[in-house]
Amino acid sequence: MQGVTDHTMRALLTELGGIDRCVTEFIRIGGQLLPPRVFHRICPELAEGGRTASGVPVYVQLLGGQPGPMADNAARCAELGAAGIDLNFGCPARTVNRSDGGAIILREPERVRAIVSAVRAAVDPATPVSVKIRLGFEDRSRFLDNVAAVAEAGAAELVIHARTKRDGYRPPAYWEEIAVARDTVKLPIIANGEIWSPDQARRCRELSGCEDLMLGRGALCRPDLPRLIAGAAQGQAAPPLTWDDILPLLRRFLALNLARYDHHYVGNPLKQWLLYLRSYFPQGAVLFEALKRLQDPAAIDALLTCQPPLQPAAVA
Repeated sequence: MQGVTDHTMRALLTELGGIDRCVTEFIRIGGQLLPPRVFHRICPELAEGGRTASGVPVYVQLLGGQPGPMADNAARCAELGAAGIDLNFGCPARTVNRSDGGAIILREPERVRAIVSAVRAAVDPATPVSVKIRLGFEDRSRFLDNVAAVAEAGAAELVIHARTKRDGYRPPAYWEEIAVARDTVKLPIIANGEIWSPDQARRCRELSGCEDLMLGRGALCRPDLPRLIAGAAQGQAAPPLTWDDILPLLRRFLALNLARYDHHYVGNPLKQWLLYLRSYFPQGAVLFEALKRLQDPAAIDALLTCQPPLQPAAVA
């Protein structure tokens, strides 16, 4: 998720448990081989064996439409120590699609196959290559063609976001379509899309037939959602985080960003996160309004420390 799930967010969320793997924000690949500093900027975990501080492996995600440059940059990622390579054919953003990246490539399964094949051949066999797709671009007519292309090209696994590009992020997600794909290939498949609670995770597993799930926005709105889903799958009902639990996480997130970013902009990632948190925690909306114009890290931290006035009762 571009601009949100950077290395600081990965560090924080993996500390909470329930996450088996992370994927970076996408790195846009044009016609050239990018210098190592670009990969290290997006994935600082490369300097730590390709894992977060909690030991969770991080795959580097590449986005582009040309097999050669994608393969060359994947090889460089692997040389730098990436735990795996992830190829993005799922991004629905108009600007990305106009630049020959993301979901628009799903209109051409033969090109999907060519890109995945080139990347698979360019990296060591021990380096996993995963692929993310949607059900299609405008419609689902080529969905199974794309699934077959990914499998035939030698990918290690496939993540399917259960909507088309035209669907965007509008509910519902069509998890049952993933089950159709599972019936056609032996490739391990991971279900993604519209998973906001342990109950929805259970329902997604039932309809898709997938044991493994990928979370995006749901984990930002509920930071403990991965842990709750993992616990529910094992018959363990862990208590969910409360707003009192979230506040120390926000301060921790601010501290992580202070260590990595210019102090003048360090509050921006926290404000972005609050926009997600407020959909589940009403106090997040109140806090966002209180700090949205603040830029000084000390003032932001002071506001996070003095939270008793921002209780649910204050939310209209």
